[in-house]
Amino acid sequence: MTAKISYDDVEVGTELPAQTFSVTRATLVQYAGASGDFNPIHWNEKFAKEVGLPDVIAHGMFTMAEAIRVVTDWTGDPGAVVDYGVRFTKPVVVPNDDQGASIEVSGKVAAKLDDNTVRVDLVATSAGQKVLGMSRAVVRLA
Repeated sequence: MTAKISYDDVEVGTELPAQTFSVTRATLVQYAGASGDFNPIHWNEKFAKEVGLPDVIAHGMFTMAEAIRVVTDWTGDPGAVVDYGVRFTKPVVVPNDDQGASIEVSGKVAAKLDDNTVRVDLVATSAGQKVLGMSRAVVRLA
């Protein structure tokens, strides 16, 4: 499968559709089961607070995965992602209520590269704080 977006139709500054992803404690338990990461900071409020966290926090890899969805939804092809990296700047704190937390993600084409690839810079925030820094993906377009 090839990305549905054409390299020739994309300019530096092109904004990707922003998305908001919700995460609840149930989401974290499901992710722990899928990933095998059962660290208690992701499900045990008492333990998370004992180690100095404000509450249970989302898995970093979960947050990273939610952010790249903005890119894969834009391209229409997860296989179009050639490279992806982030720095974790703040945790996504997930309260024990019906609403949980939200991760807001936006992206913009920052550079056109060789071989029909572009660099997309992502911004991910939760509760008004940036949760990922240096969040960049290289994507091969049609």
